[in-house]
Amino acid sequence: MKIKCYYILACLAISPFLAHSQKFPYKDSRLSITERVDDLLGRMTIDEKVGQLAKPLGWEMYEKTGHGVGASQKFKELVKKEPIGLLWATLRADPWTQKTLETGLSPAEAAKATNALQRYMLDSTRLGIPLLLSEETPHGHMAIGATVFPTAIGQASTWNTALIERMAAVIALEAAAVGAHNGYGPVLDLAREPRWSRTEESYGEDTFLVGQMGKAMVKGMQGEKIGGKGKLFSTLKHFVAYGVPEGGHNGGPASVGERDLRQNYLAAFAPAVRQGAHSVMTAYNSIDGIPCSSNAWLLNQILRKEWGFQGFVVSDLLSIQGLHGGHATASSPVESAAQSLGAGLDVDLSGTAYGKNLKDALALGLIDEETLDQAVKRVLRTKFALGLFEDPFVSEQEAMRTVGTKAHRAVAKQVALEGITLLKNDNELLPLKGNMKRIAVIGPNADNVYNQLGDYTAPQAEGKVTTVLQGIREKVGQKMTVEYVKGVAIRDTAASDIAAAVAAAERADVVVLVMGGSSARDFMTSYQATGAANVEESKNAISDMESGEGFDRASLDLMGDQLKLMEAIHATGKPIVLVTIKGRPLNLNWAQEHLPAILDAWYPGQEGGLAIADVLFGDYNPSGRLPISVPRSVGQLPVYYNHQKPKHHEYIDIEAKPLYSFGHGLSYTKFAYSKLHIVKKEKDASFDVEITLDVENIGQYDGDEVIQLYLVDEVSSVVTPIKQLRGFQRIHFKKGEKQAVAFTLNPEDLKIWGVDKAWIVEKGRFKVLVGSSSDDIRLEGSFVLEKDYPLE
Repeated sequence: MKIKCYYILACLAISPFLAHSQKFPYKDSRLSITERVDDLLGRMTIDEKVGQLAKPLGWEMYEKTGHGVGASQKFKELVKKEPIGLLWATLRADPWTQKTLETGLSPAEAAKATNALQRYMLDSTRLGIPLLLSEETPHGHMAIGATVFPTAIGQASTWNTALIERMAAVIALEAAAVGAHNGYGPVLDLAREPRWSRTEESYGEDTFLVGQMGKAMVKGMQGEKIGGKGKLFSTLKHFVAYGVPEGGHNGGPASVGERDLRQNYLAAFAPAVRQGAHSVMTAYNSIDGIPCSSNAWLLNQILRKEWGFQGFVVSDLLSIQGLHGGHATASSPVESAAQSLGAGLDVDLSGTAYGKNLKDALALGLIDEETLDQAVKRVLRTKFALGLFEDPFVSEQEAMRTVGTKAHRAVAKQVALEGITLLKNDNELLPLKGNMKRIAVIGPNADNVYNQLGDYTAPQAEGKVTTVLQGIREKVGQKMTVEYVKGVAIRDTAASDIAAAVAAAERADVVVLVMGGSSARDFMTSYQATGAANVEESKNAISDMESGEGFDRASLDLMGDQLKLMEAIHATGKPIVLVTIKGRPLNLNWAQEHLPAILDAWYPGQEGGLAIADVLFGDYNPSGRLPISVPRSVGQLPVYYNHQKPKHHEYIDIEAKPLYSFGHGLSYTKFAYSKLHIVKKEKDASFDVEITLDVENIGQYDGDEVIQLYLVDEVSSVVTPIKQLRGFQRIHFKKGEKQAVAFTLNPEDLKIWGVDKAWIVEKGRFKVLVGSSSDDIRLEGSFVLEKDYPLE
């Protein structure tokens, strides 16, 4: 009897190896993905199924020793306890994760780490199911050595979808080289509440622009289908209406109705889903009392049934736990897990919300195994489509050759260049003239590496990032004297030295004043379990951070002594160029009234200093356009350009219109618009409208113009916006060059969610507006549809 027991125990001990030695159908790449999924699912225990839905935090799952990089003991114990299916942010490095340049991973080490984790899963688990590794990739892979691009609000300022697609391909290439399969991004939230801390992560306030940028990002990141070499599949964030929280409080409820939700917030996601985005993340907020992480109407009806989405849905970090926490719509963790899975949320980002809670929910009858199986199938289909069962490993040598290359830096600089927006340029102060002998570069963001990069950025090696000061010095060389004084901090007033800044300005021919905001995390700040920063002060110093996840604001004024510095420098009488580096619209009323030139760079990334210098000295003609309106006061909010009719009337104390409207941006040259021509072609079940015009560069510089097409539905059965963007093209013009420009409108561009809750294009007159911004319309025309066009 004792011998028999020993025999059984021995068999159990070697059962993983027996499983690996057999050629089960799920390991046969000649079979269809459906056949392989069904075979594997049929072999899995409940524990293994539940484990496939767990996505724990990944940066604790490797360890560095004097002998190299390998799987950590914590990882091995976790896998033994629960055979997990995914990891998140394994290669992430920042103050929240406590990973520095020393304790984090270089690209070669990152490849070693992911290979080690995959090897352990294949060799030491019963079924040998590989991991799916998700990484943060909003403006570059959030890992040591990766190229850092401008944040999304700066990307959107390019109004160049081809460039964003190219950028996304670079991000994917770098992350895939070190073992990632899935990139978090793009963020497709409409940012119509600039007090919200995550405005910098968005593409702005307009549905059409956000949709086109998101589509380009997905196309560049994924390619035509998932599983391509050097590609990632994309996770769209945050589903949905996350960017309009009440009071600007991150994660707060969104007060939007179904029509607004469908025509604006959901419509911003739809192009990326149609492009094939393979994953969607639920938002922290609730809509009409239903948290997004338990909203079956959003996840099953809209996303899967109406849009045909075939990928999987993942929670935001701890958002499932938020159902019985902050939202209080579930009485227990078990009920939270059941609500989320039942609503169509497949994967738990945290690795702690499902697990035992799902098993208890099954035992209690709160969910059934068929619902569990459906979620597991979605994850397994993804792994098979990625080819992970055939080869989950990457080349360490290839990682070293691929990440942070000169060619990738060139793309980062191009995105920065095209996103820099000229807001004001009185008397053509810009570009700066060659007869200047001395320049004063002043301000808290003139020579601060991390203030230039934005949130979701890894630690940077010395010399990798070029600041504005360094860019100017490199540009002028020995031809001019460049004097730098910081003057003030972003928030902390204890160390202000405005007198030194004024003295430098008085010695200069021109002042470049660089200020704004910061999302730079530091090791003094404390962080919530979700990764958002806590708003609290250190006893020793006040952080520059006034933006970035968790740093919502009640005002949009420049913080600290920045306005005092601006006023003091202005009092010297020297010409001033204000360069703003920031993550959200800030109050620039005083600057607009008193300073001759203003450049907006948002967070321009690692090559931002070089790009700003090129624009300042005329080596690049600025052509960025604002993707978000800049208010005069928080009292105007919301102030997005395409608000519902009727037109806003003036306030008694300030103008109703924003300081700078959506689409605004100047150039060193001038453009003339002419010969608007509209041809409508109605068919039995559809129509198209061809719009052509001529644009000519009549100025003295070569440059890009962003031609913007807006539409007005003059009479409709439901209230529609006063105008809405329905087309844009960024085109380069040589000095004196004229080009024909063409747009085509179709039913998608004119549809509304009608009174009977169905999509329809209604007959009637539509006004066409073409110009250089939403408030700089150069040409107007109209067309009439003779009948209604119901849409499915």
